Amino acid sequence: MRQNESPEGRSVRLLRVGEQVRHALSDILIRGDVHDDVLASHSVSITEVRMSPDLRHATVFVKPLLGANEAEVLAALKKHVRYLRGEVARRVNTKYAAALKFLPDESFDEGSHIDTILRSPTVARDLGADGEAEDADRA
Repeated sequence: MRQNESPEGRSVRLLRVGEQVRHALSDILIRGDVHDDVLASHSVSITEVRMSPDLRHATVFVKPLLGANEAEVLAALKKHVRYLRGEVARRVNTKYAAALKFLPDESFDEGSHIDTILRSPTVARDLGADGEAEDADRA
């Protein structure tokens, strides 16, 4: 692992610039700078921004509050991508204005699915059997 890389393998610079882009986009959306009825009526979270190694592309993961009307929100963001790209370029000092690609954040759904599995009766029963075996080993 190189000195300037995080444990995930992405450089600290990519993570830092991604976080700056995330903050810039969040600020733009919170302030209501984008004049769009869909975006004005939804609270949108920018959960993560992943930058390409050359900093020319940014994959932006978004999640509307409670996941409501996700497709409409994504369509509205894609409709205003040129404006958002220009605003981000003004706020984040990089050599190039990164092309923005908006995707739904599925991590909440995956986490909820894993939680549901862990709470299922069969898994609870299996975990209970392991716990009893560990207790017997300790005695």
